[in-house]
Amino acid sequence: MLQSHFDDLIQNRIDQKTKPPGALGQLEAVAFQLAKIQSSSEGVFVPHIDISKPCVIVFAGDHGIAQQGVSIAPSAVTQQMVMNFLAGGAAINCFCRANDIDFNVVDCGMLAPVADQSGQLQLSRLGQGTEDFSVQAAMSLTQVKQGIAAGSEIVSAKIAAGTNLLMFGEMGIGNTSSASALLSVTASLDVEQCVGLGTGISDEQLARKIQLVRRGVERCNSNDLEVLLSEVGGFEIVHMVGAFIEASRQRVPVLVDGFIVSVAALIAVKMEPQVRDYLFFAHASQEYAHRYVLELLNAKPLLDLSLRLGEGTGAAVAYPLLKCAAEFYNSMASFDSAGVTV
Repeated sequence: MLQSHFDDLIQNRIDQKTKPPGALGQLEAVAFQLAKIQSSSEGVFVPHIDISKPCVIVFAGDHGIAQQGVSIAPSAVTQQMVMNFLAGGAAINCFCRANDIDFNVVDCGMLAPVADQSGQLQLSRLGQGTEDFSVQAAMSLTQVKQGIAAGSEIVSAKIAAGTNLLMFGEMGIGNTSSASALLSVTASLDVEQCVGLGTGISDEQLARKIQLVRRGVERCNSNDLEVLLSEVGGFEIVHMVGAFIEASRQRVPVLVDGFIVSVAALIAVKMEPQVRDYLFFAHASQEYAHRYVLELLNAKPLLDLSLRLGEGTGAAVAYPLLKCAAEFYNSMASFDSAGVTV
């Protein structure tokens, strides 16, 4: 857990700003958490929050269950969208450019690799897509362990290069099915509560999706999180689990995106509870089951814009709020320095 003996100093700095106590609402909580993370990391009270080289990492992988028609798009779209990312043409690219956020993509195991001229792609392939988890385990335990270790290494390299704020995104046709199954088996929620419309499927597709996810969930009879990941997980999800855990070990905060990334965060927290101390939650996804993940993590999202795109877009859009929280903590005058008497 984060050290608590800096709490009073941090809160006092916030309360002495030229504003009524609590008047900046959730931004005050964000500033407090950022300052607490950095004070704990430095071992001294930090009067200045530093955000350096913020980075979005999009983890991409394909899912065998996609062949069952649980999405509006075929699996080939995963590769097509990754090529769009690398060409700078996706929503996440726009939001990263708008906010001066570094951007990288990790191929965790798409059906086939793609060429890259941008230098933004990293290969960490666990296979050519997972197996269809409605029929059999999505991956082996070995692949789960490899993916968690790889996610850890990717984050460690980013931190070593100077990044001290991370955002994760995902791309993978069929991955809401995997995230829904994982939520069901790790939170003891009924499958119907966990399965949503994803990319915007029809009622018939939704009924089919619920049926298929239920088949995978009914096969899960273990409390071992790595076993559950092997049964119904995704290559990109196991990478993100490792990425969350490594970020917390190195005391670097992560701004969490929507449903799928939040499920990966939930599993990481279940594996290592201290992960929760380093998480900020960007937004409330329009994917219905995201609300359950947020409740389980006792999380209050910064935005509610009816987003349901993935890619890390919600995190990139919410990032300026962290910058504003840091700026008021760093630069806003105190009552004493401004000569304001209340």
